[in-house]
Amino acid sequence: MENIIKIEPFKTAYGELLLGDFDNKLCLCDWQYRKMRSKIDNRIKQGLQAQYKEQNSDIIDQTKTQLNEYFSGNREEFDIPLLMVGTNFQKSVWNQLMKLKYGHTDTYQGLSTSLNKLKAIRAVAAANGANAISIIVPCHRIIGSNGKLVGYAGGIAVKSKLLKLEGYNTTKQLDLFD
Repeated sequence: MENIIKIEPFKTAYGELLLGDFDNKLCLCDWQYRKMRSKIDNRIKQGLQAQYKEQNSDIIDQTKTQLNEYFSGNREEFDIPLLMVGTNFQKSVWNQLMKLKYGHTDTYQGLSTSLNKLKAIRAVAAANGANAISIIVPCHRIIGSNGKLVGYAGGIAVKSKLLKLEGYNTTKQLDLFD
């Protein structure tokens, strides 16, 4: 029997996500139309030695419910069981991101410092960009050292909206993305 990653697209007011469940754990909550879609999908399929099959699951339903609560301002933390698929270094970056509280931001340099990887800022940034569990693993909370919004798989406009939802004070320049 072949291993299956149950996937389902999920349309939100912020954009379309692709949700994935493997072994009753969320392994995918990523922007459907991101540039790295095939690279992320291949990493997950190879890492789990499984194939995608469009199918609903309890974990996918729980994720939709919790994301809808988050989008409506009624949830600040998620309690979905996660399965992160990546290198040990990537997982360390993603686990560190999980410590970044709702409404707070950090920089790539700050994230590198918290990991005791001061000279690995680019590697930390790459791991941040390879995150396949968007929003729940809050890579949108990482901003540039100059305070500007930089790189996000869902796009800078979505990043701005997510940060505003969390009460982060954006500058007038960021209002251009509304």
